Formats: sequence, structure tokens, C-alpha cells
Amino acid sequence: MPGSPDETYRPLLFSIAYGMTGSVGDAEDIVQDAFLGLTRARRAGTTIADPKAYLTTAVTRLGINYLSSARVRRETYVGDWLPEPVVVAADAPGPAEHAELADSLSMAFLVLLEALRPVERAVFMLREVFGYGYGDVARITGKTEVNCRQIFARARRRVAAGAPPRRDDPVRRAEGGEFARRFFEAATGGDMEALLGMLAPDVILRGDGGGKAQTVTRAIAGRERVTRLLIGTFDRARTLGISIRPAGVNGRPGAVLYDTEGYVVGVIELDVADGEIQTIRSVNNPDKLGHLGPVSTLARLRT
Repeated sequence: MPGSPDETYRPLLFSIAYGMTGSVGDAEDIVQDAFLGLTRARRAGTTIADPKAYLTTAVTRLGINYLSSARVRRETYVGDWLPEPVVVAADAPGPAEHAELADSLSMAFLVLLEALRPVERAVFMLREVFGYGYGDVARITGKTEVNCRQIFARARRRVAAGAPPRRDDPVRRAEGGEFARRFFEAATGGDMEALLGMLAPDVILRGDGGGKAQTVTRAIAGRERVTRLLIGTFDRARTLGISIRPAGVNGRPGAVLYDTEGYVVGVIELDVADGEIQTIRSVNNPDKLGHLGPVSTLARLRT
């Protein structure tokens, strides 16, 4: 119930569910299902001594079930897969539901977790991201403590092999926000020289259109290639009247793009390190933007 003590656990529960699914909408549904399960259990006369433990267990196991059923869909996904973006205003800390999202739930990190099996992902998330002890991880996942230690070690090796992203401190994130502002000014103004100076030599641009929206279908690498693509993309956006609103995207600097009617066209996330942009991720799949508001038809592929 709104205002109940149990609601204080919602940010943590959302973070776990989002980390498991990479989907804002599905994460919110999972959290709601967990609360409904708690309510039903209490109405049935069950005494819940530790609501936080009950809800955490429910969310994790629902997340495992979600991943088990989603695996086939992911294997047939068109183009690069990126998680649904969690967006907050550039000058705001973000809604309470997303307050506990850390750098460990960045897009780059969530893409790495796609290599893990559902239970591996749950064990790794609970231990590595949220700091649960092995005893608690075992209770939540229904595995033995020894098994959880083995699962975690295996998952950690697999994630480490994918070069997990660096964790930024708040000062660097603030600097990244200013860097992003200058980047979007240069991109919209067609300033190629400025863009070349902001991008790392081996910068990578990734797009997620899901086969439903216009975007790159495979990663583009290299400063010159990415710069030329950005100039062309933002030039077209300018002619269509698309506006850019800076925002925080999964703990990284970025922006939301809107058409002339205020409908969402896409979301861009920038991974900034060592004074350069290392990776640009663009989410244009309309199925992944609905939680941000009405979605524009500008980027949709004609079928």
C-alpha cells in the first residue's frame, strides 16, 4: 500500500528487477507482482517476519523466470540489443523508484550480463552489485551456499572477460554532464573539428532499433567514421525539427530526442572517460521508449 513501511524497499526492488531484465516496464511489473504476493500472503494469514527478505526473494525469482522465457526472444533480436533506458532530468536526482541505480546498472554493464544464465545473473547481481552475503544469496535463489560461491566465481570470470565498465565518482559524472552538453552543441551545429576532438580514436557507436526504427544495425567504430555519421544524423534531425534535451541515462550523461509535437524519438547515452567519449549508445526501438511518454513515428521503419 502507498505510504506503508514496505514501500521503502521499492527502490532496491526496482534496481534488482531492472538489473535482471534490462526493462523498465517489466521491472516495474515484477516489483508490483512481488507486492501483490506479499499482500495475498498476509491476507491468507501468513506471518511475514522479514518483508524485505520476502520481497527481495520474490523479485529475484520472478526475474529468473522472466529471463528464462526471454532468452529465445533475445537470440532472435534484430541488431544490437540495449536495455531500456532509465532517464532522469539532467538537473534532478531522479524519481524514488530509480534512486538506488548505480553505475553497476549502466547500459554497458547490463549488456555484459546478457552473457550469463538466469541464475548466474541473479547470483552475480546480488553479490557483486548489492553486496548480499552468500548465505542470503543462497536463501534468495534457493541454491546452497557452496553452489552460490561456485556460480559467482564462474559468473565473475565471464563478466571480467568482457571488460566491465569503470565506476565513476560523482565529480567525474558531473564533468561528464558538461562534456555531454558541449558534445550535443557541436553535433547539432555540425562542428566536425570539435567532435573529432571529443571522441576517442577507437570510439564505438551502437544503436538499438530492434528492427523497428532507423539506426545503425551493427556497431560503427573509429573517430572519423563515427563523426561523419553523427554530422549526417544530427543534420537530418535539425531539418525535422527534432530537439535535444540533456538527461542522465543509466547513470551516464546523455539526452532524450523529441519531435515537434513533444513525442520521444530516441535516447542517447554517452560513456565518457579520460576526457573523451568512448562509446555512444542510441536507443530508438519504440518498444523501449514508451515508459518515457508518447513515442514519435519519425524514426519508425516503414513495413
